[in-house]
Amino acid sequence: MAQCRETRLPSDDDDDAPELIDCEDDEGDDAWEDSDSELKQEVCCLFCERIFCSPEDTYDHCRSQHHFCIRQFIAAHGLDFYGYIKFINYVRSTSCTAESLQNVGASQPWDREEFFKPVRQDDLLLQYDVEDTECDGAGAEMASTNSEVLLQDRLKAVESRAQAAEAGLANVLEEFQKMRQLAQDFVMNADVRCASSSGAIADLEESEDGAYFGSYGHFSIHEEMLKDAVRTESYRNFMYQNGDIFKDKVVLDVGCGTGILSMFAAKAGAKKVIGVDQSEILYQAMDIVRLNNLEDKISLIKGRIEEIDLPLEKVDIIISEWMGYFLLFESMLDSVIYAKDKYLAAGGAVYPDRCTISLAALCDPAKHTGKLAFWDDVYGFKMSCMKKAVLPEALVEIVNPDTIISQPFIIKDIDCQTTTVKDLDFSSEFSLSITGDGVCTALLGYFDVFFGKNCHTPVSFSTSPKSTKTHWKQTVFLLERPIQVKAGDVLMGKISVRKNRKDPRSLIITLTLNNVTQTYTLQ
Repeated sequence: MAQCRETRLPSDDDDDAPELIDCEDDEGDDAWEDSDSELKQEVCCLFCERIFCSPEDTYDHCRSQHHFCIRQFIAAHGLDFYGYIKFINYVRSTSCTAESLQNVGASQPWDREEFFKPVRQDDLLLQYDVEDTECDGAGAEMASTNSEVLLQDRLKAVESRAQAAEAGLANVLEEFQKMRQLAQDFVMNADVRCASSSGAIADLEESEDGAYFGSYGHFSIHEEMLKDAVRTESYRNFMYQNGDIFKDKVVLDVGCGTGILSMFAAKAGAKKVIGVDQSEILYQAMDIVRLNNLEDKISLIKGRIEEIDLPLEKVDIIISEWMGYFLLFESMLDSVIYAKDKYLAAGGAVYPDRCTISLAALCDPAKHTGKLAFWDDVYGFKMSCMKKAVLPEALVEIVNPDTIISQPFIIKDIDCQTTTVKDLDFSSEFSLSITGDGVCTALLGYFDVFFGKNCHTPVSFSTSPKSTKTHWKQTVFLLERPIQVKAGDVLMGKISVRKNRKDPRSLIITLTLNNVTQTYTLQ
């Protein structure tokens, strides 16, 4: 049997051709032929150019000459068949040394897909069954020690990942509990808003309020409101033209913003004005008050009116610019009502003291087509399914007054002196007297504001399309199916308005017209 055959390549000191070391032959010519066949499958050492006739001989050579036990290394790093293949190709492609491999810890630089590709064709080391590889003697002991160290490292890593996963699971469970509680509260309070919120609802409202007050922290929204001459001059005219109402009075400005209403009140004769606002704009308002030398009359407090304590028990007048789109959007009137109930002295007044919401019919086929029929053919593609998403969104825009084809109808009249938060969710029947022939494609909503109580010079303004434009614009509710009408017809319907319980500052509006009901959102 052929015991071994080794070919050693010449070194710089060799004068002759490569030395051939013959194996003992005790089986005749057949054995010699088998040996010749094996010579054709050579195995190159991992770290030098020595060539052997079997992987076992290569392993032994690496251990004796390079002090690197491949068996030990495989066991220490827990390499399976695929890991072993990548390891062999890594060593051959990078020409790393045995010494550098001894310093490899838990990280495995060969663990990449690129090392699946053989570096040497017909590499017998890649065909070797790594699962049959065993360590013995000192090598086994060293492998066992290294394996234990690596196992400990891996256990620590697994433990760390488990702890992180456990913490993440705890957070998920906590959020799940909040959402479950929130869902329960929604079900239990489908018709009536809870007086006391659960922890989940409180967190949700706090987040929503953060976004709401954050939007008012930027100067641009205040610039838009201040430039709205109808809005700002109406408040100014009311206070300046009715100075006797404010003379020597204590005034509370709810949601004071830049402090413009507080300064109007001070100039109108108030002896003390307290402005309250939760948004960051309050810090700018403080500078504005100082710039106008009004700090002796005006005090500003940062916070929600529901959460702070004023430095006095009662005030004589509450002023606020609380109106939103369709009057009630943003629900700021809730805060004014809270302030009225807690701080307004007997005989005191809230301004504005009255507001109304009106509806009217619109005839604007072009607008209807542009918003809904547009989706029937978009660059040659049908997108009509988008109508279901577009239709329920109430539009806030400037309406052409020429498109109004009915008399307005007041659906809500709010007395700010007596109204409650519960009153702000309401339903109302309406009838629209048609003034011209056409097609009713939408209903229009707008509001009017009045300063009248105790005023010898009443002031009011309107957000109707027939009045001067304001930043509130108008609110439009598109009809899915336009209605053909003639002058003298009366469109009968019903509207309900309520806060969106998922976002109490937005509104859900349900309209029934000609026995067709559609729900809209304003958010």
